[in-house]
Amino acid sequence: MCLAIPGKVVEIDSTVSPVMGKVSFGGIKKEVCLELVPEVKIGEYVIVHVGFAISTMDEVEALETLKLFEQMGESIDEEIDPS
Repeated sequence: MCLAIPGKVVEIDSTVSPVMGKVSFGGIKKEVCLELVPEVKIGEYVIVHVGFAISTMDEVEALETLKLFEQMGESIDEEIDPS
C-alpha cells in the first residue's frame, strides 16, 4: 500500500534542477522535489509521495485530509492505551 501526504509549500528553489522546495507537514519541514508540479506557488498544498510532490491540492481538501489523519492517530492511540 502506498501513502501520499498533503503538505504546504513554504519555499521553492527554482535555481536547481530538478526544482526543489521545502514542504511543511504540520510544522515539520522536509525537502521535496517539485519538478512534477511546476505551477505550484508558496502557500499552496501538494500531495507528496516518497519525496516527490505528485499533484497540487485544494487547501480545504488538504486540511480535511490532515484532520482525518489526526483522528486516525487518536483512534490508534486509544486502542493502544484505552485508559
